[in-house]
Amino acid sequence: MGDKIPEGDYEKGKKLFKSRCFQCHVVETDETKTGPTLKGLIGRKSGTVAGYDYSAANKNKGVVWTRETLFEYLLNPKKFIPGTKMVFAGLKKADERADLIKYIEVESAK
Repeated sequence: MGDKIPEGDYEKGKKLFKSRCFQCHVVETDETKTGPTLKGLIGRKSGTVAGYDYSAANKNKGVVWTRETLFEYLLNPKKFIPGTKMVFAGLKKADERADLIKYIEVESAK
């Protein structure tokens, strides 16, 4: 994956998060919805939010979430983690993935 990930636009990422992610995830609190909280996501190992019932595939993937791993994951979650229970199809456009990652990166670190 030699290409550099675009920087991403926070405001565009915020809109994407609200329209595509917020149904199942929060990023600013420890709340678990249909999906686990994304607070503290960057640098966290997959499948490790306490109290969330992850798929075995997610727990066993053992990936550490970084800009790079999220960029690949958000393209096609079911290809990146076969057996994931996340029903999100992914974001095909690189700039949309970068925007979303920028928003998550900023908000999840608060």
